[in-house]
Amino acid sequence: MRTKRRSALAAALAAVALATVPGTPALGTTPASPARGADTAVAADRVLRVYNNNIENLVVNNSDGTCTRISGPDHLTSILVDDAGRTGTTGVVAPDILIVQQVRGTGQAEAYADQLSAKFGYPPGTYGAVVAWSDPEPWGSTHRCSSQALGDLKKKQTNGIIWNTRTLSLAAGDISKYWSAGWLKPGTAYDNGAGCTLYKPPNSDPDSTDYYKWKRTSAIAARFTIKATGTSVFAATMHLPQENRQNACAGDGDPGIANSGIHLGADATSLLNASTIRIVGIDANRTGIASGTLSGYGMTGYGSKATSGSSKIDYLFVKGSVQPSVIDHTVSGTKSNHLALYGFVSY
Repeated sequence: MRTKRRSALAAALAAVALATVPGTPALGTTPASPARGADTAVAADRVLRVYNNNIENLVVNNSDGTCTRISGPDHLTSILVDDAGRTGTTGVVAPDILIVQQVRGTGQAEAYADQLSAKFGYPPGTYGAVVAWSDPEPWGSTHRCSSQALGDLKKKQTNGIIWNTRTLSLAAGDISKYWSAGWLKPGTAYDNGAGCTLYKPPNSDPDSTDYYKWKRTSAIAARFTIKATGTSVFAATMHLPQENRQNACAGDGDPGIANSGIHLGADATSLLNASTIRIVGIDANRTGIASGTLSGYGMTGYGSKATSGSSKIDYLFVKGSVQPSVIDHTVSGTKSNHLALYGFVSY
């Protein structure tokens, strides 16, 4: 028994050593082949691995009205891909940024971040998390779940960014204040933004059931620095209301950038303008948003496949050198109501 305990302790210490030695491949990954050469291995390290997904509070709605709860590790396995776009292989490398929508608040975001750390053999806290609202008020009823208990898990919704502290640093002053989405109240006339208002009190639903629904549409952004090179990286997460599908609204009388319902807050725009690599992940609840919608900020949209049922309503915009993807930057096996998008950015 004592020998087994010593063996287990030795294995654990070895895992920690591998996880903390700079330049050591992450656990569960395959070192670069010697035949490819040292230069290729170094080049492979100069990649920022970014994902975007509405994780739907880790609860999936099924077609029969039931819902299924998904664990954080299972969800992560379903979205993280290797260079060939495959999930669950030894070539999957620890991501740098996860842009997420529909998390319950700080508690769920930090737990999810720690599950990501554990997946690659890193200690808790290796992945950091910021959210727009730490503990948003609940809203709605069953959220289309026949089980009230599972529906309750989806009542609190906010948006967040999770990042790898091994590769990225974040200064306290480089997080934007949240900004609100726009919407058109039912029954209000619409004409290229006319009738649009901000989705926040006193303009949100008067019904107390949905009064706090606007908090799920509060966006947040941050500006990171790549530790190895000093390169600045902007990342933002947004979740626009369902009303944006029919009528693009970004604020008072504003249809948004290129009539998409998308807009960036003033603080976020300042962070973006000071960044070399720029990333925006959105559940826009709207189809037909063109890849060039954010071209004014130097960004291009990636992925054209449907992300929610037969509709594409999720978007990933990037300014940077994004590697090609054989799966159109869209992960088909995502364990969520929404398919994940990803971009591997060379720098």
